Amino acid sequence: MAENQTVQELFDLTDKAAFVTGGARNLGFDMALALAESGANVTITSRNLEQCKKSAAQINKTTGRRVLPLALDVCREDQVERAIEAHISEFQRLDILVNNAGNVLSTPETAPLEKRSLEDWHAVIEVNLTGVFLCTKHALAKAMMPQRSGSIINIASVTGMIGKDRRVYRGTTMGGATIDYHAAKGGVISMTRDMACYLAPFNIRVNCISPGGFWRNQPEAFVKAYSETIPMGRMGQDGKEMKGAVVFFASEASSYCTGQNLAIDGGLTAW
Repeated sequence: MAENQTVQELFDLTDKAAFVTGGARNLGFDMALALAESGANVTITSRNLEQCKKSAAQINKTTGRRVLPLALDVCREDQVERAIEAHISEFQRLDILVNNAGNVLSTPETAPLEKRSLEDWHAVIEVNLTGVFLCTKHALAKAMMPQRSGSIINIASVTGMIGKDRRVYRGTTMGGATIDYHAAKGGVISMTRDMACYLAPFNIRVNCISPGGFWRNQPEAFVKAYSETIPMGRMGQDGKEMKGAVVFFASEASSYCTGQNLAIDGGLTAW
């Protein structure tokens, strides 16, 4: 790393290669776009290949960077391995891995702990926790450890840091928080710290971002109740409020930062 770099140089990702799981929509799309806006070429993945192709075309049109869309179920190790190989074939290196893919299976009937099925538990743990392990494993083995460099950014959640005030779901048909989602995201945060310690000798940094609630046209009653639990008095906004954090962790601007978890939550975890 050159000394006395300007701020613009520190955040510059020109010609770096990034791999973003779940990058076709919502916060994953925002982060993939941010990396491309900062100069990186990007692979984005989704289980929905057509949506992935549309999002890739949009990022390419906006930024001029190369974007590779791939179908991927992060729970399938064979698919993960092939996707990482396809990325390396396209870009010849892998500098940034964003483990963003996740889901929560939740209805009012299935969300409560005492009603939660083992099948739902396994499904949520597999996507949100095991998927991070599998993508990291193959990114390391096939690219980052041989090149002895890289930045891994795991996307967790404030649900991995604190319990959920389920009163915010009153008066809605939302299922709400589930015990397995909390467990998985807490696991991602803890795994980040151990990965960071293990990989530091390889010049590979590992950090975590934990978003709070972001507005996606949820019921008005929920938005009002949730916003009242936030010091800033509102939900997060897609399109901007994850972009700076992912570029920071991906770039030389955070070169002495590893094993950290950044909450983007309007102050929720500061109460």
